[in-house]
Amino acid sequence: MQSEQRLKYLKFALYAFGLFFIFGVYPMMEWIFPEGYGWTPRQHEYEQMIMGVYATLGVFLILAARNPMQHASLIWFTVWSSVVHGGIMMVQAIVDETDRMNLIGDVPALFLVAIVLGFLMPRKSAA
Repeated sequence: MQSEQRLKYLKFALYAFGLFFIFGVYPMMEWIFPEGYGWTPRQHEYEQMIMGVYATLGVFLILAARNPMQHASLIWFTVWSSVVHGGIMMVQAIVDETDRMNLIGDVPALFLVAIVLGFLMPRKSAA
């Protein structure tokens, strides 16, 4: 994939993930798929904190979409923090059978964010 095309897709992905983080996390946790995006027992304080953190990240991903290379550290933070967050949650979901649905909910969603942004983000030599 050419770098110009890759950058176009990266901008789209940053907008899409940013909007999902702002507007999608809450509905997924509360109404659409709470078994796969929430944790047992429900902890509303934790959920509010997660929603606040991801909504804030979403705003900054949208801002980064204007000029991704200027915001490379934010994008790489999103990639690696998603890998770490998803990996920890994957282990927790495997260990705790009440949270196994997270293995088809937020765990793969976080790995998807990491894979897409990591693949689309130009390397320094290409930048």
